[in-house]
Amino acid sequence: MAYRVGEVARLAGVTVRTLHHYDEIGLLSPSGRSGAGYRSYSEADLERLQVVRYYRELGFPLEEIAAILDDPASDPEAHLRRQHELLTVRIKRLQEMVAAIEFAMEASKLDIRLTPQERFEVFGDFDPEAHAEEAEQRWGGTEAYRESNRRVSRYTKEDWLRIKAESEDWGRRIVALMESGAPADGPAARELAEEHRRQISQSFYECSYEIHTGLADMYLADERFTAHYEAIAPGLTAYLAEAIHANAITRA
Repeated sequence: MAYRVGEVARLAGVTVRTLHHYDEIGLLSPSGRSGAGYRSYSEADLERLQVVRYYRELGFPLEEIAAILDDPASDPEAHLRRQHELLTVRIKRLQEMVAAIEFAMEASKLDIRLTPQERFEVFGDFDPEAHAEEAEQRWGGTEAYRESNRRVSRYTKEDWLRIKAESEDWGRRIVALMESGAPADGPAARELAEEHRRQISQSFYECSYEIHTGLADMYLADERFTAHYEAIAPGLTAYLAEAIHANAITRA
């Protein structure tokens, strides 16, 4: 089937002038001409135009695209593999950019000034939006999730720094207690487990003993949470989970 230049322009989403330019530089010349001398493009021409558009989208200059396509050693499968590799890299980069923009949007709601130093000061290497979608899917219908969102939307940078300092201080104390050999179900560990529950209640949502023990089970079951606590101190995940359960049994 043959296509006129206007048809090709509409199908490909390019201008007729662009197609004329491609023809002039030898990047995409129509396979034939009509009886009246009009350009006539074949299916093969359209396939080549599609490849040209892929490489243009990836930022390749026209001269380089022509050299790639006219290389006698190349083949269509190799082009597809290369395009796939390049697009995969670009998608990853775009996803990172989207995540950064979404974080910036959320941070602006929290009145956090987004200098690199302050971002690192508040969150370090942790991205608070990394699991936001998953959290909404798992708990979006709960009052705890809605309450947490309401509170967080009002936090300033100073609020986040205060929460971070309290969490780090608690972490140092529970690690010291664990390393001292104190039992996880003993009174000192239970008190720190209770403090952990209160911190959640004060900063994010009302954390009942039932919710708290559910969190303890999740810390053990979800490798991401396990990795977080194990990074603080090896063995802390199991120690904290046992202390939380013992505290709930004692106080609930």
